[in-house]
Amino acid sequence: MIGIFGGTFDPVHFGHLRCALELLQDLSLTEVRLIPCRIPPHRDTPCASAEQRLRMLRAALDSTPGLVIDTRELSREGPSYSVDTLQSLRAEVGATPLCLILGQDAFNGLDSWHCWQELIELAHLVVAHRPGWTRPQSGPVADLLIRHGVTAAAPLHQQPAGCILPWAVTALDISASFIRATVRTGKSPRFLLPDAVWRIIASEGLYAEQDTG
Repeated sequence: MIGIFGGTFDPVHFGHLRCALELLQDLSLTEVRLIPCRIPPHRDTPCASAEQRLRMLRAALDSTPGLVIDTRELSREGPSYSVDTLQSLRAEVGATPLCLILGQDAFNGLDSWHCWQELIELAHLVVAHRPGWTRPQSGPVADLLIRHGVTAAAPLHQQPAGCILPWAVTALDISASFIRATVRTGKSPRFLLPDAVWRIIASEGLYAEQDTG
């Protein structure tokens, strides 16, 4: 079973990395693929270039077993839609279960995603709890959770797609936007992200200019 963890990673930080590692272990995933997006459909253009974000991600993982980088979205033209990524992966892995990892905030807004109703047909959805967010109580996303929700990991291993599993992870309330703002004001973001990532940011002067995102 393969986990799929997408994002801009602008920059990657311990909130991303701890969540990916815990889900790798807790759900007995074969691997978690961290997939940096080229053009995010739901947020502003990343501040760092694709090449810089990829280098920071490689530095952060540093050959961590089970956490791997998948660059398919960086190589694909146009917006980085998750449905396109999952269709591509499904064509490669056949009936192997896929788990699309989402934060609670992203899951709550799932009905704004491109072809969002197709996602559950291509993968399971693993909803990682994040600080300050609660599950939707009404609307199409709440209805989807009622129809497909499960409470344990076992069903995810038994079919390629179709389940939604809410899962608590260590609550690290870290955001890339806070890190960028910290750097912009001349302060150090150390201990919010790996030192190897901070060295790249500092040496290349990333995020020092006004962040309009």
